[in-house]
Amino acid sequence: MSGAYTADEMMTVAAARQLRDGAACFVGIGLPSTAANLARATHAPNLVLVYESGCLGAKPDRLPLSIGDGILADTADAVVSVPEVFNYWLQPGRIDVGFLGAAQLDRYGNINTTVIGGEYDDPTVRLPGAGGAPEIAASCGEVVVIVRQNLRTFTERVDFVTSVGYGSGPGDRQRLGLRGGGPRMVITDLGVLEPAPDTCELTLTRLHPGVTVAQARAATGWALAVADQLVTNEPPTADELAVLRALEATKGTR
Repeated sequence: MSGAYTADEMMTVAAARQLRDGAACFVGIGLPSTAANLARATHAPNLVLVYESGCLGAKPDRLPLSIGDGILADTADAVVSVPEVFNYWLQPGRIDVGFLGAAQLDRYGNINTTVIGGEYDDPTVRLPGAGGAPEIAASCGEVVVIVRQNLRTFTERVDFVTSVGYGSGPGDRQRLGLRGGGPRMVITDLGVLEPAPDTCELTLTRLHPGVTVAQARAATGWALAVADQLVTNEPPTADELAVLRALEATKGTR
């Protein structure tokens, strides 16, 4: 046991544990970047971090503020142009795992980071947009999504499909010509969801310690399916927490 920890720390540690040593990981800023850097600083020292700005094999000693943070270029094995990252690395399938966040997510793992409410030209909220997320979702060997679970985010239908998960069910990725494997796992502050093999619908397979099925269902905007063999995740270790907190303390430093 490691003592007290927050739901966000449990989520970040659970996400970091999914990254294997030596894998090539396309990293989004925010929670995905924190989890990826935690993995590299603990069990996966040879994890290859790829950022959309063209930094390949970045090894930041603090959490980057954005994909344009100079620490990524300063510590990278190579820096290439953005078109090269997409044309020669991402689209040909050379990236093992894409690590993404979401503003909205539906039962088939489709992601919205574009607009909330209203029409596209006149939304209630206009979000930062797609960036490289659609290509990451389309082309990576697999995708891991890290996002806080609540009714605002986990919606029956996303208001806009920025990045395709499984579309409306089995076969949609193939029909759309998407070569990547799609979302393998969605990791939240409550537990872990994985696509059911037969329906591709996100199913609750693991809970974090102290969380109940009722809590997970209450935070989901659809009738959440639950695996027959529900597992409880191991809490963060003392080492994982120490490294994560040290990383978090670097936010905003130069």
